[in-house]
Amino acid sequence: MPLDPQQKAILDAMASRRADPNATPQQRRDAMKSMPRAKGPAVYQTTDRIIAGPVGSIPIRIYTPPGTGPFPALVWFHGGGWVVGDLEMADGTARQLCANADCIVVSVDYHLAPEYKFPIPAEDCYAATAWAHKSAALFNIDPNRIAVGGDSAGSNLAAAVTLMAKDRGGPKLAFQLLVYPVTDHNYGTKSYQENATYGLNKDSMVWFWDLYLAKPADGKNPYASPLQAKDLKGLPPALVITGEFDPLRDEGNEYAKRLQAAGVKTVNTTYPGVAHGFFGQWSVMDKAKQAVAQASKELKEAFSRQPAGVR
Repeated sequence: MPLDPQQKAILDAMASRRADPNATPQQRRDAMKSMPRAKGPAVYQTTDRIIAGPVGSIPIRIYTPPGTGPFPALVWFHGGGWVVGDLEMADGTARQLCANADCIVVSVDYHLAPEYKFPIPAEDCYAATAWAHKSAALFNIDPNRIAVGGDSAGSNLAAAVTLMAKDRGGPKLAFQLLVYPVTDHNYGTKSYQENATYGLNKDSMVWFWDLYLAKPADGKNPYASPLQAKDLKGLPPALVITGEFDPLRDEGNEYAKRLQAAGVKTVNTTYPGVAHGFFGQWSVMDKAKQAVAQASKELKEAFSRQPAGVR
């Protein structure tokens, strides 16, 4: 179908703010911080903490809904190509998911590339997930109902965490929410060819991947490219959301197919007429509101399938 009119308006407005291809990672981070963001709904409480990580401290922000708990929890990893992004960029979406899914959200400010290359961001995210499980009682989290999720590079990290948890014997995860995930170090898909003019494109993904990977061979590592994993059996149920006009559409949909073929309960939705980044545009786009509502519904249903309070 044609580009959604609301999506077109957003892309037109963003055209004048496109990243300078010669900008440094820090300049791109500064530009991202200067962009206006919609504030999400109020939640009962937010708490900023610092936790220990493999290479140093990791800031996190904990969003708590009203109620008595113990609450299910979503550990959320922001997008930004592993290079940009922070807790503030993720704040509105974290609030949306906390309020709409009635769950605690633990937003993770993992170390960024190129200062910290693969596998450090993925290891940070695994460490934060393990911390949420271990510290569940301190924050009124039900340790048997913990999910992971993220958008773009953040959902790449979420998928990596599910593989790590499987390989390392835990923690047991209830769900994975993958929003237009990066799943493969590969630019040869049809969606890369078709969607070169809607914001994210091959050149930007090459830039991100080159800064993230310590060496080219890392692109074949399943913790960097989950689609390269030989065995996806036993992973938690998933929702995979993609956009019709996103270069990452095909690799996200292919990962969903691989999960389904491995017997993993997986819902795969491609939203028509939208481009990369649409999920975070819920304040101005109806399809983004629909996607957030779907994500919240699937999270609640996944949490309801787990027996509460079992360690």
